[in-house]
Amino acid sequence: MPSLPRYRRTLLLPWLLLIGIGVFAAEPRPFDARYHLEVDGWPHATIEHRLSRDGTQWLSDMRADITLAQGREHSRFLADETVRSLHYTSGYSLLGVGKRYALDREALARLPDRQAALFELSRRATAAQCAAPCRLRYLDHRGRETLVEYRLLSRTALSLPAGEFEAVRVEVTEPDEPDRRLRFSFHPGVPGLMLAMEYHRDGKRRSRLSLTELDLPPR
Repeated sequence: MPSLPRYRRTLLLPWLLLIGIGVFAAEPRPFDARYHLEVDGWPHATIEHRLSRDGTQWLSDMRADITLAQGREHSRFLADETVRSLHYTSGYSLLGVGKRYALDREALARLPDRQAALFELSRRATAAQCAAPCRLRYLDHRGRETLVEYRLLSRTALSLPAGEFEAVRVEVTEPDEPDRRLRFSFHPGVPGLMLAMEYHRDGKRRSRLSLTELDLPPR
């Protein structure tokens, strides 16, 4: 990927996250979601996120399209008591220059990719079984192990373009970057479904993600 300041890369990829030990898991459900992303200094963007089922496996596909940049991630994983990643691919382009990455089952044997981790984080947040700070690990798009911390925030009601929701909230930080925080709002009954996200740096909000459309098939 072309060189960008670290916080710019984080804003273009708001789905990067983490995983930990297993918890009581909510039943996965397929969904199609669309978001509006506002980023300081960048054109606004649309992000699409789809979770679908393929037999006993789950597929998570997320893509972003901005005037200057495009990105996509695709993850295949099992979702039992814990999430087990099977395969991960991603690709990004900026001003016509891009790169692709892939992680196979062998690379993902010990830790999950970040798409599968996002799914599991929402289940852990809903279960509320961790006292802050919780320390978790995952593999980034290049297969590098990353350590982050998260803490659970109080639930809140959100009024979004897609409707009215109760939200389970989580704040995520990296130990060496305490001034940079990602605050996620998840749907309490649909694992992996983000309702909103905010990125804060130096005490100021730098970006915001909001759910604008949701297709949630009946059980």
